[in-house]
Amino acid sequence: MALPWLPSLHALADTPSAGAFPKRFAVMFLGNGINEDHWSATGNGAEMKLSKTLEPLEPLKKKINVIDGLFNKAATGQGIHPAQTGCLLTGAHITKGAIIHSGVSVDQMIASRIGESTPQSSIVLACDQPMTGYHETNFSMAYSSHISWQTPESPVPVEIYPSLAFDNLFENRGSLRNLSILDRVRDSAESLTRKISSTDKAKLDEYLTSVREVEKRVESMRATKDTAEDQAKAKNRGLFTMDRPANGLPEDLRDHARLMCDIIAIAFQTDKTRVASLIISRDLSAMYYPFLEVKDGHHSASHDNASAGYERIARFHVSQFAYLAQKLDSMPEGDGTVLDHSCLMFLSNLWIGRKHDNTRLPLLLAGGLGGTLETGRTLNFVGQAEEKRKMCSLYLSLMDRYGVKLDQFGDAQERLERI
Repeated sequence: MALPWLPSLHALADTPSAGAFPKRFAVMFLGNGINEDHWSATGNGAEMKLSKTLEPLEPLKKKINVIDGLFNKAATGQGIHPAQTGCLLTGAHITKGAIIHSGVSVDQMIASRIGESTPQSSIVLACDQPMTGYHETNFSMAYSSHISWQTPESPVPVEIYPSLAFDNLFENRGSLRNLSILDRVRDSAESLTRKISSTDKAKLDEYLTSVREVEKRVESMRATKDTAEDQAKAKNRGLFTMDRPANGLPEDLRDHARLMCDIIAIAFQTDKTRVASLIISRDLSAMYYPFLEVKDGHHSASHDNASAGYERIARFHVSQFAYLAQKLDSMPEGDGTVLDHSCLMFLSNLWIGRKHDNTRLPLLLAGGLGGTLETGRTLNFVGQAEEKRKMCSLYLSLMDRYGVKLDQFGDAQERLERI
């Protein structure tokens, strides 16, 4: 476990600049689009006016960018769903049939540059089980189930179990699973408390407590998963063939998504990784939302995306993005916060679900990326020429800030204006 920023450890040195802290990158994905009647923003900074779906971001208005009008040209005109998702973060043309092919995704490009400094180059999480087989368009369902690609022929496998994601981060193997992480660092923590100020002692205690709280929730879900595995073996079935909660996943998506966000936050704070992605509901998702009073599964509900119910679905996903951003913003780091040194991206593969329209994409950014990214803005590219509104141009602009300098990415050779 890396330490959080503790001022008393740096009392004899000047406070580092924002650019001296680690830069982090995370992507959160919502499948099948949003309710276009309630996705908008106007104004800048404290004067920014957010639409109904974006209301969860109200406390973060000064630290976000609401970007409208960008699109991924390689994903248009190729058919619905898998073809609209498989290259979302790569900008590459995907192929039909048994041989899958996309490109290296922007998150993995960044991980290849900054991932060498951490135990894991990236973590790739999901709350929705991946699909197998082929869509009616003859594209593999793998395209609908993954957004992170480590090579053009291989998406990064998603981890859907919080306990496994947590164990991988902290190398919990064998008997170590029965030993709290805090027990493994107790001697070092006690030694440190004798060297730091009382204010930093309180901060360190808060930090260790937050790790323990997540660890306890993970332990509960690990027990549920172990029970599910035993039941699946008794029925001679694979766990992946079973529906939640019989497969050991939380029945309530709110619990699942929140814990995955907490794991990303802890991964960033403990410097176990600096790159993460999270699919809460994948393309073609059958996820149900009884807590939102929506009867249809996610994909079916998206075919009526202008409904009040689907607006609640989209707002729920935005609220998870806001939760993660606020969590990182509550972690002091130098003169700013972990969020200030990060870039979080929220996006979907569609604009209007009932039309399978992806000619523009919903997109949010949060965090100032070490002072290199201006925030508190609404940026509208609607109506501009195609060359001026490419998602891949945005990716080029962001990768520059992580030290990944490319002449071209996907279909873009130019950086996005105003970013």
